[in-house]
Parts: sequence; structure tokens; C-alpha cells
Amino acid sequence: MPSVKTLGSPPPPAAPRVRRPRGLVPEIVAALDQDIRNGALKAGDKLPTEAALMERFDVSRTVVREAISRLQASGLVATRHGIGTFVMEPAQPDLTFHISPHELDTAADVIALLELRISLESEAAGLAALARTENNLAAMNEALTAFAAAIQAASDAVPSDFQFHVEVARATGNRYFAELMSYLGTMIIPRTRLRTAGDAPEGRLAYLQRVHQEHERIYQAIQLRDPDAARAAMRTHLSNSRERLRRAQAAEASVSVPH
Repeated sequence: MPSVKTLGSPPPPAAPRVRRPRGLVPEIVAALDQDIRNGALKAGDKLPTEAALMERFDVSRTVVREAISRLQASGLVATRHGIGTFVMEPAQPDLTFHISPHELDTAADVIALLELRISLESEAAGLAALARTENNLAAMNEALTAFAAAIQAASDAVPSDFQFHVEVARATGNRYFAELMSYLGTMIIPRTRLRTAGDAPEGRLAYLQRVHQEHERIYQAIQLRDPDAARAAMRTHLSNSRERLRRAQAAEASVSVPH
């Protein structure tokens, strides 16, 4: 007997709403990030409620909360408990130049700093040759004398080495050269970071004597007011340090490679 459709029967139950997967969290984050960056949501604006976001993206509350958590972690929004989530001012990049000691732990790091110094200090030496005063020469000579004494006293001569370079920078008459050198401090001297003197093939004494001679050539060119010679002497001095480190680095690499 054929079935009879009963009038007034309730419609079949609606299919349950399908929640979208948690993998859509990045999609929600990207959409809200775009709203913020294109100005649809501005700094200080309150984010739509969780319910509104659930409706917009057709996702669960858990997914919305995870997406907001990621936006918080990136600094785009901040939640004030009991009030809501608000768009933050864009973070400003840190443009402050700095070099910290832990950034100079390897020979490659020290070589990179030497390359920066070659460009800066070579020009500083040339300017010093043109602008130096008798007081500048006296200060440089004092640093040279202290360096020579330190060599004989079996010291690493770092303070006097650094002081000589600072005095050359001061002799330019341009305070920014001296301020930059003072900011960098003694860590610019390679042997404060690596055993350049102790590991030198010619030995510590001969190594430091050669450095001293290079300093004296720089001093003499500045004393004679010869900017070209001063630039060349400083470039040679710092380039020699760089090449010594490169050779040591290459030798170390060849030893570490299995044969």
C-alpha cells in the first residue's frame, strides 16, 4: 500500500552547520591584517566582536580567538580585558645603529668590521693630515709611546692602540669621527676578540712591533700634512689586519676539512 504523505508534517531537520577547519586561522589573520593595513581598521579602532568575526568567516569561537592571539603576537592588536580588542599604532622600526661585542665572536665578524673601518678611518687619516694641530700630534705621539712601552711590558697594548686611532679621528676636526670611534670602543681592535697576536706566525712581539711601525707611518704622513700618504698608510694598516685574519681563517678551514 502506497505511503500517504501526512499533511502538516514538520520539515526534515536542517543539516548541522559545518564549521570550517582550524587551518583557516592564517586566512583570518591575513584578512584582518589587510583590513588594518589598508585603513579599513585604523589605529585605535575596536575590532569586531568575536560573534561578528565568527559570522563573517563562518568559523568557531576557538578559531577566532587563535587568530586574534596571532595578531596580538605580531603587535597589530591589543586586548583590554572587559572592553575589547583594539588596533595598535604601527610599530616603528629600530633604526639605531649599534654593534655589540657578541656580534664579533668570529673571524668573519671581525673582518666585516675591519672593512667598515678601512673606508671610514682611511678618510679620517686624510682629513687629519689637513686639519691636525700640534696638540693633536702630541696626543698621537703619546699613544705611540704608550704602545711601545706596552710591547716591552708583555702587554697586549690594546688601550694605547685604540687611543692612537681615536686621536687620529679627533685630529680631523670633525667630532663625528671621534664620537663613532669612542662609541665602538676597544672592541674594534681585533685582538680583543681573537688571539691575533698570540697566534701570529711570527710571534707576539714581532706582530705588535709591525703594528707599531704601521702606526708610525700613519703618524708621519699626518705630521707632514700629506693626506694621500695618510690615507694610504691607514688603508695598508687596516688591510694588513684583515688579510692576516683571512689567512688564519683559511688555514683553520683547511685543517677542519677531513682528508
